Amino acid sequence: MNGAVIIDKPAGKTSHDVVREVKKILGAKKAGHTGTLDPMATGVLPVCLNEATKLTGFLASQDKEYLATMLLGVTTDTLDIGGKIVSESDKIPAEEEIRALLARLTGKIKQIPPAYSAVKYHGKPLYKWTRKGIFPETAPREAEIYNIIIENISLPTVTFRVVCSKGTYIRTLCSDIGEKLCCGACLSALRRLRSGFFSEDMAVTLNSEENENYEYSGKKSELLKNMLPMAKLMPSLEVIEVEDSFADKIANGWQPSVAMMKTHVLPSLDQGDMIKFINSEGKLIALAEITVAANKLRHLDENYPAAKIVRVFNNISN
Repeated sequence: MNGAVIIDKPAGKTSHDVVREVKKILGAKKAGHTGTLDPMATGVLPVCLNEATKLTGFLASQDKEYLATMLLGVTTDTLDIGGKIVSESDKIPAEEEIRALLARLTGKIKQIPPAYSAVKYHGKPLYKWTRKGIFPETAPREAEIYNIIIENISLPTVTFRVVCSKGTYIRTLCSDIGEKLCCGACLSALRRLRSGFFSEDMAVTLNSEENENYEYSGKKSELLKNMLPMAKLMPSLEVIEVEDSFADKIANGWQPSVAMMKTHVLPSLDQGDMIKFINSEGKLIALAEITVAANKLRHLDENYPAAKIVRVFNNISN
């Protein structure tokens, strides 16, 4: 049971709650998600199982798409509607001013992680420090807004769709918008529509509280039916199918040489490209980084390393 299931996270549960529930339903040994959603948020939460947990770091680095609703005129200590109100203002700007500001927000930005977040400070999440009344200073982090589109304005609320990089805090984005508009703002609703390749039309709901007997509730079979095999989890990467002898060498720590890659390499591959090695059954064997462009292989010694293995997988059951 190696792969990923895409869960439509309900409001009120932490991402960790969802991972624990999926792990229990499926009886998996290991499970992990590819990017935290706040308890109030809903939407796409990919959960990787067993060998696929080795891919969480790669999958978490992909861009995200959200549908967010912002409440103008209200600021809170958590930067969302669930927090304690810090200030209120009735000086709500005109719709034209709001549209003009959001139109200028694309590009790289700096964000200070929210005090109530899972970002680690001295080994502990910030929210644990905050709950003790301690507010550590954290350095701004770079994020990028690729696209932002206003879906609806019904003052004092503004609903917008945003495509952004890993590590973008939508709560912080709303707070910063409110500051720029001189009225304050907080996040009032959030749904993740997409996480990299994974979209909401691929997501499965849990609703497992209806029946604690997971084995007979039908939920286990539904999750298994919708599980994505490891070989399909990073569809943008080039695929190289290798014979069993090649796969065995990789499993034993071998780094592909020019001699071996000459018969497998794709002409389009360039230095730095990531690739997937699969076996004849289509199962994921390893991820590798190309160290030599394909058009330069013929000029190098046959023992020269042509690719660097970055992850190896036990492919028996994925």
